[in-house]
Amino acid sequence: QVQLVESGGGLVQAGGSLRLSCAASGIISGFNVMGWHRQAPGKQRELVAAIASGGVADYADSVKGRFTISRDNAKNTVYLQMNSLKPEDTAVYYCNVHRATMPSYYYWGQGTQVTVSS
Repeated sequence: QVQLVESGGGLVQAGGSLRLSCAASGIISGFNVMGWHRQAPGKQRELVAAIASGGVADYADSVKGRFTISRDNAKNTVYLQMNSLKPEDTAVYYCNVHRATMPSYYYWGQGTQVTVSS
């Protein structure tokens, strides 16, 4: 059974930092992409950052230069270091792991709340 367990969300003042973690268990070994999406109230879920097994990463323009995604392949864990947080970063952050090639899969975590106060 696949499980994605997120941690690290919370309340922080603008300009502060948080680090999110997501540990995946039960995942088939091999190439995949792990990432973070977020969903603010009344808005669609959007990609924040993603990183492939080989380390190639991609970021939303709104977080470039402030957020850093990394992963530990041995632990099947992905991290999101968030610096210089802004009130508009407030959202529920969801971990995601997916693989497009066979055997393909797509899994979501339960979400963790990040609230940035002004």
